[in-house]
Amino acid sequence: MAVQLVYETHSITVDNERGVATGWLPGQLSARGRELAAELGRRRRSDGISAVFVSDLTRALETAAIAFEGSGIPVYIDSRLRECDFGERNGTPIAVLEPQRRNHLDVPWPGGESYRQAVGRTGAFLADLARDWDGRRVLVIAHAAQRRALQHIVDGIPLEDLVEAPFDWREGWEYRL
Repeated sequence: MAVQLVYETHSITVDNERGVATGWLPGQLSARGRELAAELGRRRRSDGISAVFVSDLTRALETAAIAFEGSGIPVYIDSRLRECDFGERNGTPIAVLEPQRRNHLDVPWPGGESYRQAVGRTGAFLADLARDWDGRRVLVIAHAAQRRALQHIVDGIPLEDLVEAPFDWREGWEYRL
């Protein structure tokens, strides 16, 4: 048996639209983001999902609430699903952070964490998920850091390649743990 994991990013935020890397700041969905969260619910409510696991950051919680409120599908909040902590650079324009990403594979952002630390948090979550949800289909709503972590841990793509690759949004990815 295995866990069927469906991964979706939180919906579009005001910061996303402004080109800002929110990091561990709460963030807020934009009007378009709220529409996309509702679409996520319509798309996934009848998809055989046993549970939803969501980051504790506001933008992810807001996505889950809009998508799954009243659905009867349990929603579990897990802080290990937070975006990478850019520390003093949370809320910085993406254009400023992008050229520095490779420098923070193993070296934490000032006052924050490294990409490898963020992947480690996600890996611990995935280990618990594989142990506790075997044979079920679950949905995870999180951030770009978790997408990179899944690509690294499950698909075996080197993290060095992933931190410099652009994040391309789409309607979910599926993994087998």
